[in-house]
Amino acid sequence: MFEKVLVPTDFSAYAHKVLECVGNIPGVKEVVLLNVVARPTLTRSWDPTTEIKDAEKKLAEEKKYIKVSGIDVKTRVISALGREITGAIQMVAREENVSLIVMGARGLSLIQSALMGSVSRNVLRFGDKHLLIMRFKAVGGTEGVQFFTEPRNIRGEGARLEKFCVDLFSKVLVPTDFSQPEEAAISFIKSISGIGELVLLHVVSKGETQTEIDANVKNATEMLEDISQALSKEGLKVTTRVVVGNPVEQIRTLAEEADVSLIAMSSVGKDTMLTGRIGSRTYDVANTAKRPVLVVRMKPVFAVPAT
Repeated sequence: MFEKVLVPTDFSAYAHKVLECVGNIPGVKEVVLLNVVARPTLTRSWDPTTEIKDAEKKLAEEKKYIKVSGIDVKTRVISALGREITGAIQMVAREENVSLIVMGARGLSLIQSALMGSVSRNVLRFGDKHLLIMRFKAVGGTEGVQFFTEPRNIRGEGARLEKFCVDLFSKVLVPTDFSQPEEAAISFIKSISGIGELVLLHVVSKGETQTEIDANVKNATEMLEDISQALSKEGLKVTTRVVVGNPVEQIRTLAEEADVSLIAMSSVGKDTMLTGRIGSRTYDVANTAKRPVLVVRMKPVFAVPAT
């Protein structure tokens, strides 16, 4: 499924934690560690030779964070303009023919934020490979803190990070709007080995009257039950939820209430399945959720004209 994985790293402590998680992804056989040496935008002349050599030495050290035996690790360093880091990551992903990109939600930025860093956010928006965005929750001396202003805070004794990745696929929340891309995403997700439980969610967000809302809830409940029964016959443990409200808010809320280990979503839904662009719901959840998010890339779906 995910035999070859690309892990871009900026050598931050958050990136180190991502490397510790890679070995827990089912089926991984090879990891490509990538560092992009970026030229400052305003610099007129620049020789990246020294920086590249330093990065190569650091990548050699980074291998030790992948503690699972049997995984081949390849390292790459490339240079790019500061604004072209995302394009460089995508170029290497295609050259190496990886099946998954794994990135931390944060990097070296000194700005504390609940949102993703700019590089991860751009790979989410413009990438064409399956993307796993890792997040970590703090335990210990920083109760309630989800993100840190400086990498050294993550590594300090006063703030340990509990990895979601220990049982990454133990309880997976899969929102669906019943569109073709999201049905395909469920089919893809169910084939991942090691899934303990699937939580299927549909959010009813339309209805002019209470009667119409109730009818939509009833219809969605029946549709989810059909999907659940089919998955259960394949040996999967499945629970279903239908709620009413804003899809992004409800997905984030249920992820916390159900204490899921991962949110898995199709990159496109009903509104974007013809364009192939990242859907706003998936983008917003991936950008703001407090849980790891797996974005399953789905190609545009074109209607076949009747003959």
